[in-house]
Amino acid sequence: MKKITLALAVAIALSGCQATQRQNATTGESETNSATSGAIIGAIAGAAIGVATGDDAKDRRKRALIGAAGGAAVGGGVGYYFDQQEAALREELMNSGVQVQRVGENQLLLRLENGIGFNSSSYDLDPSIHKTLRGVARILVEYPDTSLVIEGHTDSTGSDTTNQILSERRAESVRSYLVGQGVAAGRAIARGNGERYPLCTNKTTEGRACNRRVEIQILPLK
Repeated sequence: MKKITLALAVAIALSGCQATQRQNATTGESETNSATSGAIIGAIAGAAIGVATGDDAKDRRKRALIGAAGGAAVGGGVGYYFDQQEAALREELMNSGVQVQRVGENQLLLRLENGIGFNSSSYDLDPSIHKTLRGVARILVEYPDTSLVIEGHTDSTGSDTTNQILSERRAESVRSYLVGQGVAAGRAIARGNGERYPLCTNKTTEGRACNRRVEIQILPLK
């Protein structure tokens, strides 16, 4: 009975999604989009609840189908929202140098190819990034049901304490700019990671410039 119910749940979830595949921006491979994955998970959860609450076999089958359909709608809704937001960001940021990465099902990461740039020992945004951040803010305003974690990073120049403070100020610089462009202040938090997570070597000028960056995580509202 449970195997049949789960099979029905998956079928319902898949049949309710308009598009089940997307191309991974990093690998180029096809993958199941978040709307589909969320719907499958929701359908299975809903079906399991239906089975657990039914009084007899007939009632359990009925409740399983209702639970699967309801769970698919809820689970697919969050994934669909992220799929739409991801597509909008990719279109807005095309040829901007910003890579829009999917992390898990319901998380996006915005990363400039060489970091959101800062001069050494500075937390002032380079004016060249303003246009890109305005584009990011425009999409974030259109999709208000997400939260933002804005993380600052430094190169290895300077002490750990100095770099930690600098990374926090870099993250806050980006947060303040986005808020100034209409992003609700309550959606976004800024935090610093110092020099702990380098993307590139700190042994070259280019590598250190790469590590002076801010990354923006886009997450579901809790």
